[in-house]
This record gives sequence, structure tokens and C-alpha cells, in this order.
Amino acid sequence: MSIDKVKAYFKQYDMESRILEFDESSATVELAAHALGCEPARIAKTLSFWVEEQPILIIAAGDAKIDNKKYRAQFVKKAKMLSFDEVETVIGHGVGGVCPFAINDGIEVYLDESLKRFDVVYPACGSSNSAIGLTIPELERYSGYRAWVDVCKDWE
Repeated sequence: MSIDKVKAYFKQYDMESRILEFDESSATVELAAHALGCEPARIAKTLSFWVEEQPILIIAAGDAKIDNKKYRAQFVKKAKMLSFDEVETVIGHGVGGVCPFAINDGIEVYLDESLKRFDVVYPACGSSNSAIGLTIPELERYSGYRAWVDVCKDWE
């Protein structure tokens, strides 16, 4: 199970006890915000894209949307999301639980500027009913991110 991989990942940092599991679904931004009792913008959603044959993840605030013009300027390609059927095989987590932790090798992670306005954000932890509260420095550390990017709109 994918959440078990994430728990094992955080165990090496003695942080597995910070993973929250809910009786209800947290598979969408709205459901996660309800489960956590926070504003949807604080949900750190993980979006998966193809850049050529390379899968990438972009972590963005829950109220942000990909801006195609900004995305193309950053990655020199049109935004092409992984299909529902590709996500679990390619990334290592299923839709609704995709996160930047304990992912398959060779996947670059980018953090979107829309997250920087928060002290704490809540990414999923590999299942459709989990999350973890992380500060921005913790998200940087544990996501293994490559770079900060500005590829979203509608959050400012």
C-alpha cells in the first residue's frame, strides 16, 4: 500500500507519527480541507505532468490553477498531465494520494510559488485519506524538490 511507503519514508526522520489518516476521503482539495478543518488553499496538491518522456510533479496551493502560458515558459512544452491510468504506475501513488514522498525514481519535483504565502501546508501521504502538515522548509527538505517555479494563476 502506498501510504505504507510514505510512512516508511518518514520513519527515517522520526516523523511518521505526524501523518494524519482520516475516516473520510481527502482525495480532492475540498475533501482534504474538510477533513483537516482548514482553508482549501492550504492543501498542497500534487499535479503530475509529462515533459517529453520525463514525469514531473508540481506541488501547488489548493486554490491555484496551472497557467498554461507560465508553464510553457518554464518547461518549454505545453502542459500535458499524466492520464488517470498512468499515475500510479509512473509516480508510485494513486490519484487522490499523489505526493512527493516515496515516489518512483527519476521524477523531478517542483514547488510552486503559490505555497510560499503559508507557514504550514498539507500534502497527501500516498492514500486518498491521508495528509501531513509541513512547514515550507520541511516541504523543501522532504520533497527533494528541484526548484521553485511560478506556473500557477488565480491564487493571488
